Amino acid sequence: MAEGTFATVINCMDGRVQVPVNDWMREKYKVDFVDTLTEAGPNKFLLEGSVDQLASIQAKIGISVEKHGSNVVAVAGHHDCAGNPIDAEEKKLQIKESVELIQSWGYNVEVVGLYVNDRWEVEQVV
Repeated sequence: MAEGTFATVINCMDGRVQVPVNDWMREKYKVDFVDTLTEAGPNKFLLEGSVDQLASIQAKIGISVEKHGSNVVAVAGHHDCAGNPIDAEEKKLQIKESVELIQSWGYNVEVVGLYVNDRWEVEQVV
């Protein structure tokens, strides 16, 4: 097991969202480190990805949970996403569906959904 405490985030590759999401996770869950899995438009990726793509994400979550002891997984979406350019309300629905998908994978962790708004502030959706 790795030293320190961990959380896991599935986030957009867009560098503008890394700091606010990771800071929010460290503050909210009082963890030392945030394992970050990135994709362009992660919500779209989770909901429309191939079996192999989803298996890859599942394997990485497994490493974070089993090897680093993460007990929370967050999936994030954000304003002005080039990989998933939809409005905020539709994005928030996708975030909720993504949370349900991750919960269905059977990890014994809390799963939360986050939206980063146009002021780069983190809002908890689920």
